[in-house]
Amino acid sequence: MAHYAELDTDNRVIRVLVVANDVITTPDGTENEMLGKVFLTDLLGGTWVQTSYNGRTRGRYAGLGYAYDAVRDEFVPPGWSLIDGVWTAPPVEPLP
Repeated sequence: MAHYAELDTDNRVIRVLVVANDVITTPDGTENEMLGKVFLTDLLGGTWVQTSYNGRTRGRYAGLGYAYDAVRDEFVPPGWSLIDGVWTAPPVEPLP
């Protein structure tokens, strides 16, 4: 199964859907990301980017409200900052 995030006009994730392997698999047995994008666009419209449940693709798994940084080709959680070219989590505040 492949997971795809739909982006709004600000490149924010508005939903994540699963696409069956037979949709994204070419006749020679290899996976092709574009096949999933085309399938979802034809079916639902919108802009789709594949995300990886195990975080091996595009930095981390896309969640609702995450941003997609097309320059760095990664999904960014809300509240993270770009520091020296790297998306960084906000500092953890100590518990009282």
